Amino acid sequence: MKLSIDLNADLGEGAGHDDELFEFISSANIATGFHAGDSDSMHAAVSAAKKHGVAVGAHPSFFDRENFGRKELKVSNQEVSDAVAYQLGIFQAIASALDVQPNHVKPHGALYNMAVRDENLADAIAQAIKSVEPKLILFAPDKSELARAGEAQGLQIAREVFADRNYLNDGWLVPRTRPDALLRDPNEAAERVLRMLREGKVRSVEGRDVDVRTETICVHGDTPGAVEFARKLRSRLEREGVRISAPQSSR
Repeated sequence: MKLSIDLNADLGEGAGHDDELFEFISSANIATGFHAGDSDSMHAAVSAAKKHGVAVGAHPSFFDRENFGRKELKVSNQEVSDAVAYQLGIFQAIASALDVQPNHVKPHGALYNMAVRDENLADAIAQAIKSVEPKLILFAPDKSELARAGEAQGLQIAREVFADRNYLNDGWLVPRTRPDALLRDPNEAAERVLRMLREGKVRSVEGRDVDVRTETICVHGDTPGAVEFARKLRSRLEREGVRISAPQSSR
């Protein structure tokens, strides 16, 4: 069986090594100004992605630069829908000026984590994406409210897993507040990813096998050592015959 997978990273967030990461990924989730970035950083990131042949997507967030978009906020569904549509609109305009067609959307941080479980919040995000550009692919975990909402709006879903995060028995990520949230060994990460692809399973921190489905794998660009992590992960996957490529819209 020929295996193919997308490697994505969150970029345009000021981590300082975006140019190096572009060498190893196939999709870039570019910060759209609410948690990090601005028009200049979006322009630079889209330009770099175009140069490297990397697909680009918007990475919208709660308006919360102070907490890097990683704090759960109480906002109305209408506010979320408006905020996502606003960020997508800005990103679409900058990409269009560079003759680049955005490929996907991946919500950031707390917005993503909350939408995985919150039906109404997930619906607000999916409706906003559809209103701006229904051909955009939504990155979301399998069997999540976010994936369900996207499918209900007719969006194409790319199921996402995380190479550098540990998992719980319920199939979701270990919270970042815990010391075991991150997986820092790229060799261990590669073994985990290969098992996800071949068997559709990942071992939780409690020692249980959890079913997963994946079309795209995230490596966080702001994690220390992210470049070397991505380099070793991609190298191992390619040695195992895994093709690295961005998802293609079927809409």
